[in-house]
Amino acid sequence: MTKILDASSFNYSQTRKDSNFEFILTKCVIVYNLILNSGINLANDENLIRDEFLKYLRDFDFKVKNELKHLVFDKEVPEITGRVDIRILPTKDEYVNDNAYYIIECKRLNSANFNGATGLNAEYVKNGICRFSTGYYSSYFGYNAMFGFLVEPVNIQKDIVNNINSMLNTNLVNTQGQSVNANATQQMQYENFANGYSYSYVSKHTHSSGNELVLYHLMFDFSKNIQ
Repeated sequence: MTKILDASSFNYSQTRKDSNFEFILTKCVIVYNLILNSGINLANDENLIRDEFLKYLRDFDFKVKNELKHLVFDKEVPEITGRVDIRILPTKDEYVNDNAYYIIECKRLNSANFNGATGLNAEYVKNGICRFSTGYYSSYFGYNAMFGFLVEPVNIQKDIVNNINSMLNTNLVNTQGQSVNANATQQMQYENFANGYSYSYVSKHTHSSGNELVLYHLMFDFSKNIQ
């Protein structure tokens, strides 16, 4: 009798991971909670929400307290094609390579068109994840991240993650009119890389170079803060 393997039964220790990057992402969860606790009203704009994260990530006192002094956080950095939302450049170690940095791509998510190839949730795949899998964005370390900004109340696991997973091996058309595919070898699944944060996921992909690409995903609910 053939045994069916359940991906959820695998331990996170079996997944290739980057502890340095995970440390940074854990601090981003702290930033998320600080933004929520501030009670700030946010525009329904992914760039402006991203900029709220950068206010903290660039703040000297926050960086000292959270051991981030050796990192530079930039936005709109020119890449192979296009500009990245957040570039994280390590500066502590001896020079390695001009491309030795991490990238975070930010996308809004909402309750519209869960099962279609258009709308914000499809954008997360075709103009988000696929920018990494196709080499539109570089991936020196083989690890990058996606931030999903929830701008409406929604069930993250049931409606967002499941919908995204349904498109991870589907040909889609990106903003440039190109056919793209996320080439997933592992769908988004919960993995505890951010101190128990409930909406942390990892997916794995075959990069256009043939190498393995690991993407971390953090879902942040800002639905109560959107103006």
